[in-house]
Amino acid sequence: MPWSGSGVNFGIWSPDSKTFYYSAYDKDPAKVITWKADADGSNPKKLGENCGNVEDTSPDGKYLLSAGGPGGGLGVYQISVGDGTCTPLMPELATLIIHASQDGKSILYLTASHGETSIYRQPWHDGKLGGAAQVAIKLPFAFRQGYSGNAYDFSKDLSTIVYARPGGQADLYLSSQR
Repeated sequence: MPWSGSGVNFGIWSPDSKTFYYSAYDKDPAKVITWKADADGSNPKKLGENCGNVEDTSPDGKYLLSAGGPGGGLGVYQISVGDGTCTPLMPELATLIIHASQDGKSILYLTASHGETSIYRQPWHDGKLGGAAQVAIKLPFAFRQGYSGNAYDFSKDLSTIVYARPGGQADLYLSSQR
C-alpha cells in the first residue's frame, strides 16, 4: 500500500478479507485517521478521524472497535463502517488492546493492577453495550501494558496470552478454560 503519511499504527481485515482498515497519522501526528482500502491496497478512503486506533471488527462487519479515542488517550470506541460515526463505548477505560469476542457478543479488554491482570468481557451487540463487564480470566501476575509499543495480545478464545517484559524477554501464557 502506498503511504505518504507520517506513520501507520494498527491495521485489520474485514471479516470477509475484502477490505483493509488501518489507523494512521497523516501529516499531523496528533490526529489519528482511520482509513478503508480494498484488499489489494487500492481505493483508500478516509473513514473517520480522532476515534483511536482501529483494532478489531464486529463479526457482521458493521463496526470497528478502536482504542485510544480522541487525542490518542483513554477509551474504547466504535466506528460505524456505514457512515464513519465515532461512538464512545467506554471512554474512561485505560487499555491498549481490545477484541470482539469469538462469538461476537462482547468486547474483550485487559486491565492490570495490584499484582494481577484481568481480561474482562463487556456485553456488546449491534453497536450497543449491554450489562456490566464480567471478569473472563484472571492471571496471578501483572505486566506492563505498554513497553516499546504494545506489550501484549490475547486470542479471542482467551486460550493464549502473549506479553513482553522489560529486559527483552517475551512470555507465552496458555490458559485452560473449563
